[in-house]
Amino acid sequence: MAAHTRTYAAVGLALVAAVTAGCSGSGSGSGSGFTTPPAAPASGSSSGGGSGQNNATPTESNPPGDIPDNQVYVSYRPSGGSFSGFAVKVPEGWARTDQGSTAVFTDKLNTVKITATSASSAPTTGSVTNTVVPQLRSRVPKFAAPKVSEVTRHAGRVVLLTYQGDSAKDQVTGKVVRDAFERYAFYRAGHEVDLTLSGPVKADNVDPWRIVSDSFAWR
Repeated sequence: MAAHTRTYAAVGLALVAAVTAGCSGSGSGSGSGFTTPPAAPASGSSSGGGSGQNNATPTESNPPGDIPDNQVYVSYRPSGGSFSGFAVKVPEGWARTDQGSTAVFTDKLNTVKITATSASSAPTTGSVTNTVVPQLRSRVPKFAAPKVSEVTRHAGRVVLLTYQGDSAKDQVTGKVVRDAFERYAFYRAGHEVDLTLSGPVKADNVDPWRIVSDSFAWR
């Protein structure tokens, strides 16, 4: 009788174990025939390359400081100062500031500066190298790469000084721009006019600066 009782108990335990295993398996994804669906992505998610790319900042078509190809130029003729016997074309619409015998035209990152002075002799590559370069080195932040040469413009032979330097800090953004400078020294009959063109070193302003420097004429 005791043997039968042990047999019935063993069978009962086996049935309980089978039922328990079946119940625990029904709640899992494996072996049940059902899978738990993946969670939906949160709103605004950039997975899959969707809306995040559409909100990207547009790429600039021109490097900073490029003067537009359709820029219009107007003639500037000083009406005062120490000498007014010349004219030169400047970009139309640029802001103008007069400082004695100097007129400055600016727009964004570019500048045209015109200074008229009296001079006993015509500037040469030597005088610019020995006099002007040291002056600029002490005034222009991080002055570098000076090169002095003679070039021809419509007004004749002229001494050209090219160099680089840092711009003044922008009052709004606080940024400093690395500028490239072209300084033309025109001379006639005791009068010198210095025409300085400047803009970011990576700007493509070769044609606009040629238009301005070629337009210089004595009156």
